[in-house]
Amino acid sequence: MNDGLTWILELVQNVDPVLRTLLAGIGMLLETSILVGLIVPGDTIVIVASTGIADWVQYVALVVAVIAGSLAGESIGFALGRFFGPKIRGSRLGQRIGYENWMRAENYLDRRGGIAVFVSRFLPILHSLIPLTVGMSTMRYRKFMAWTVPACTVWALGYASVGWAAAGTYRELSGRLHYAGYIFVGIILVFLAVAFVIRRALELSQRRHMELPGDGDANTREDLP
Repeated sequence: MNDGLTWILELVQNVDPVLRTLLAGIGMLLETSILVGLIVPGDTIVIVASTGIADWVQYVALVVAVIAGSLAGESIGFALGRFFGPKIRGSRLGQRIGYENWMRAENYLDRRGGIAVFVSRFLPILHSLIPLTVGMSTMRYRKFMAWTVPACTVWALGYASVGWAAAGTYRELSGRLHYAGYIFVGIILVFLAVAFVIRRALELSQRRHMELPGDGDANTREDLP
């Protein structure tokens, strides 16, 4: 197992750091703006890119690129929702996403406002729909950014850190332990399991806000002139 994993990690690390970081940022931009996240999850993009980190400079650069890409993508998603939201929802892609998912996003935003923006970053499907849904709502852009910036920061730090830590641990142990590859996989799996438990807990705790229609107060009280 070590030989195959070493080859994969070297392949990632041998990519020019600037190019690797740029690709991760672009990947996050696409993931959060045009529903690519429904096909290629952002966590996969960041974990793969982070296994190639060689030092703190590359770590910081990747985190900044992921945050910037996420915010740029969510800003594009917001603008698309503002100007083309109903058309996107009524398109073939919007119909494939499903009426139920659109309604869950709308209900959640309507009932929870900014909190929904923050929490949705950690929930599947919703994190791709919320920027578009916010664009179709009365929430102002600056409030959207005020809630999504800290969410994207926490998310980027978590995924970039675990990828770097797992790869660094493997490289340190691979020459001495034949089962170092299993340690690498174990670190990733434990992190993903914890992330799944957190997502599940958030989803269960917020489910009633997604299933019940709101009265618009979460947005209109703070966002309308």
